[in-house]
Parts: sequence; structure tokens; C-alpha cells
Amino acid sequence: MNRITELFKIKYPIIQGGMIWNSGYKLASAVSNAGGLGLIGAGSMYPEVLREHIQKCKKATSKPFGVNVPMLYPNIEEIMKIIVDEGVKIVFTSAGNPKTWTAYLKENGITVVHVVSSSVFALKAQDAGVDAIVAEGFEAGGHNGREETTTLTLIPMVKQAITIPLIAAGGIATGRSMLATMILGADGVQVGSRFAASVESSAHENFKETIVNVKEGDTQLTLKELAPVRLIKNKFYQDVQRLYEKCPTKEELIDLLGRARAKRGMFEGDLIEGELEIGQIAGLIHDIKPAATIIDEMIIDFETARKEMIHFDF
Repeated sequence: MNRITELFKIKYPIIQGGMIWNSGYKLASAVSNAGGLGLIGAGSMYPEVLREHIQKCKKATSKPFGVNVPMLYPNIEEIMKIIVDEGVKIVFTSAGNPKTWTAYLKENGITVVHVVSSSVFALKAQDAGVDAIVAEGFEAGGHNGREETTTLTLIPMVKQAITIPLIAAGGIATGRSMLATMILGADGVQVGSRFAASVESSAHENFKETIVNVKEGDTQLTLKELAPVRLIKNKFYQDVQRLYEKCPTKEELIDLLGRARAKRGMFEGDLIEGELEIGQIAGLIHDIKPAATIIDEMIIDFETARKEMIHFDF
């Protein structure tokens, strides 16, 4: 056991990212049943939909699971109340001030983890009383830190700054990348893109097939004036770039983005006009597999790489 497996009472220090439109109860329960920690992604759910997924997840697994909550989303008070009422024991918070909800959650017996993109925010989260930190490098898909710090440099910086358990995220899809981040100081890893391309992911099959066909350089961080997001370079992405050539105002960017663009792309499968959020590591994802198989292969790859290191001759 290490600090992460002990904190969450799980077999492997592998956390499935709570990705919007990808992370319903089927994926969360499958990851938890396989020995990791599954997370339901509340960011794409109305409150009562979240309640339904929590209830279904409790029926689908007897193992620990959690909920990821982006705190800048609407209905946050109702979402937090549902989490408490339904007896969820683990909450990952992101996109907001950890001081706002950490005390309330911990008073209700909930383990709290906060996602950050810098050592400065990691320290603030630790001071707010969270139990662990996810430090996410800008290789990651979806919404990202403005600092654009890579996982390779972020993890040792955060490790140097905090004393609580540290989870690495961003660019992790194999056991070898898991080992690399743990050598740098992480106690565990959070994996998003690899699980987006899983059988149990709630993403549309069109999006899953697109993920496995992504090549190196096919994603880009954009829309930094609103909230930096890493996207696949489809027509919508190209429309954004053409608008940038005209030095757009923030309002013009918001108008182009419109509403429900991420749902349209990832959940409904519109590969042309939808927002397709995925990490750079998608270039190493070549198939759609069950979550349990993904975890098994990561552990085998991790152990193989660790044995190879033992025999590495300098």
C-alpha cells in the first residue's frame, strides 16, 4: 500500500478522471471494480441526473468511488447536498476555490481532493484542508491551467511544496508513464484520455473512434481568454483559429463557442461542429478496451518497466 491506496482504500493508485460527457456510473463502477478509483463526472450532469448516477454506481460496485465537481458550474449548492445525502465518501473538486466547500465536505465525513495546475494553487488547497492534490500538466485534455506547465516539471515542483499525498495527471495512459510520475514524486495517477476510449465510457462511439485515430500534434490548447481547453483539430477548432486572425473580443469568442458545444461533440458524436476534448497522450491510444483491461495492462506495464529499471546499467 502507498498513501493513495491507503487514503481511498483501493488496490491500485489509479484514479479515473471525472471527465464531462465521458464519466457516468458505468465507467466509474468498472474502474472501481477493477481496483482503481472511479469518479462520476458531475460537470455534465443536472443535479437529479447526478443523483441517479450515484445511486446506480452504488448498486454496480461495493468498492469506493467518488464524484468530480467543477465548482464554477451552476447548481453547485444542490450538487453538494446530493453528494452528502447520497453518502458519497470521496469528492474531487476543480475549477474554483477549495476553501469554499472543503470544510463542509469534511464535516460530513468526505475525503476531499482538489485539482491544481501549479505549486502555488497546490499550497492554497493544502492550506484549505484537502486530503490530497491532483497536479495536472497542460498535456491533459479538456480545461487546463493557464500556466501551461508540463507534467514532467509540475510534479516535482508540487511535491517540493506540499506534504499531503500527490496524484499526477496529464499525459498518463501507460504503466511506464505512471512509473515515471511516481519516480518524480507522485503517490498515484489520474488517467483521463485512456478511459475516455473505454467500452464503459459514456462518450459517443464517433468520439471514441476519433480518439484512437489521433496522431501526434492533432490536439491544441486554445480559447485561453475564456478557459484554456485542449481540443482535437476539427472544423470547430479551425473556426476558432480563423476568428483569432481577426483579433476577436471575448464576447465574439463566447458567441462562436455557443452552448453545449462539448456535449454536441463528445456525447452526441458531432465530429465537425462539436468540441472534442482529449489529451496529447491520445496519440498513444490505439484501441477501445474495457476499463478493467486498461488497468490490468497498466499494472503489467508498470511492473515490467520497474524491473527493467532495476537492471539498468549506468
